[in-house]
Amino acid sequence: MPHEKSRWDTYKYLIIELVIMAGTVMLAYYFEYTDTFNVNVQGFFCYDSAYTKPYLGPEESSAVPPVILYAVVAGVPTLVITVTEAVMFLLQYTSKELDGREKNFATGDCCYLNPLVRRTFRFLGVYMFGLFTTDIFVNAGQVVTGNLAPHFLTVCKPNYTALGCQQALRYISHQEACTGNEEDILRARKTFPSKEAALSVYAALYLAMYITCTVKAKGTRLAKPVMSLGLMCLAFLTGINRVAEYRNHWSDVIAGFIIGVAIATFLVVCVVHNFQGKLLLSEEPSQELVANAPMMNMPRVESPLEKYIASQVAELREIEGELAPRSLKERILSFFSWLTGTSRFRHLQNTRQ
Repeated sequence: MPHEKSRWDTYKYLIIELVIMAGTVMLAYYFEYTDTFNVNVQGFFCYDSAYTKPYLGPEESSAVPPVILYAVVAGVPTLVITVTEAVMFLLQYTSKELDGREKNFATGDCCYLNPLVRRTFRFLGVYMFGLFTTDIFVNAGQVVTGNLAPHFLTVCKPNYTALGCQQALRYISHQEACTGNEEDILRARKTFPSKEAALSVYAALYLAMYITCTVKAKGTRLAKPVMSLGLMCLAFLTGINRVAEYRNHWSDVIAGFIIGVAIATFLVVCVVHNFQGKLLLSEEPSQELVANAPMMNMPRVESPLEKYIASQVAELREIEGELAPRSLKERILSFFSWLTGTSRFRHLQNTRQ
């Protein structure tokens, strides 16, 4: 059956997307919380001033701690997109007199997916996929490069005497040179690119582009750019804070900004197509929807066009019945009267009376 094949194709594509999303989440988990991928051990020069900045404590003591950053990056866009989609859907829903066929989208034999839910899941799903993708790109770069943080030598605590660092230009390449805390040393080897800068600018740009492309209300001509620039400013301040606290170099932050901007731009332009899509379905379903929609046992509803055609046929039969005893001249005049709509207008007047 054709509808069975189309339904199976829909389920197949959905399963493929879920598998890709699950694989992305698992890869991000392995990068973030396991030692599956070994960090490249990069050497250093004795007394290198680029890596002797003071260590201001663990990440939790930062002005922008990771817990707050991750909560804002994941929660604020989700809340803004959900509320905005709900408000726009309700405004359009109450402004149009639409029947049940226009307010639901068939996805199965007995299941319906509201256009509001469909759009919201689409935009949030793409956003979450980009968030995990950004994390994977950043972690991969940190593992491959093993770039040292500005406070690396402070937490490394090398024994310069045992290493023979009588000369400042002596290069130390072996991992056993450090005597400090292993966790702090490992974290200090993973700075390029900056994860905080990449995630913050990705979330800010995605949300700014969503607000700019989606909100079309009057009086928002100045509010939209103000909100968008405010979000980008917060992301920029996050990167500056990383440099000010000697946790990243400027090159790390700039690389993180580039990754976040590139992923957000690609997803918005090429995947969600600048957040285009109808909140409500049109009066006539598209050919693709009709072809892919499964056969369902639904009560037949007579359309306005069918009612109009039936009334015209009844009216024509009535006219033909009236013309039966008339002469040829009267029949011609009555036909032209019906053709020009005069008889229909009289018929409507009689019906209203």
